[in-house]
Amino acid sequence: MRKFIVVGNWKMHNTIAESIALAKAIKDGASDFKDGVIILAPPFTALSNVGDAIKGSNVFLAAQNVYYEDKGAFTGEISPGMLKDIGCAYVIIGHSERRKYFHEQDNDVNLKVKKALTAGLTPIMCVGETDEERLKGIMQDVVGRQVKQGLNDVEKIDNVVIAYEPVWAIGTGKVATPAQAQEVHAFIRGILKDLYGITADDIRILYGGSVTKDNIGELIAMEDIDGALVGGASLKADGFLGIIQNISGKK
Repeated sequence: MRKFIVVGNWKMHNTIAESIALAKAIKDGASDFKDGVIILAPPFTALSNVGDAIKGSNVFLAAQNVYYEDKGAFTGEISPGMLKDIGCAYVIIGHSERRKYFHEQDNDVNLKVKKALTAGLTPIMCVGETDEERLKGIMQDVVGRQVKQGLNDVEKIDNVVIAYEPVWAIGTGKVATPAQAQEVHAFIRGILKDLYGITADDIRILYGGSVTKDNIGELIAMEDIDGALVGGASLKADGFLGIIQNISGKK
């Protein structure tokens, strides 16, 4: 049975004190969760503190971004080794906000994925189409390109987590219907099987985009959806714990 993954992406929110309090509340509230993996991605400033707060629990630490060099004159960047040193097990790569606001390209995502794997981090590689791209009927072209280029020359693809996040559903209150999300997840899984021989049991594909405790049940009931990358609803303990509780016992 594939186990679920639930990721809380706090984005640019929370001071260190707020992050510690939220992490402890989630850790305590989810201590009995046995059906999957819980991951928290606080801002860089709170990574060490949140790592200490969740140490020894069933909650893992992730960073929201990484650079693809080990060291050097790259002002403002953080290397995979630095993330590993601070206690991260996962790192989010290629989030649509990184692609949109910071102009990250598929090649950047690919370099980051490979470097993260080399450092012993599990990449959570994000893909997804905009509203305009979906309306034009090129969703499969866009998502297919992002998957293939993001995984180009990656040797341990089964160590990558993929997150499908339709850009039009992020922070908008819109959410893909379960059928829409399942369609894209199945499409991605088809690429993984046809090109790389990766079966459903070998890789996790998450859905992200206005996920809440009220819609998660229908989403993860779909055959190819293995969990959620959660934004706004992860900023309140009760909202995030509600998502986790509504996943328990499913599949």
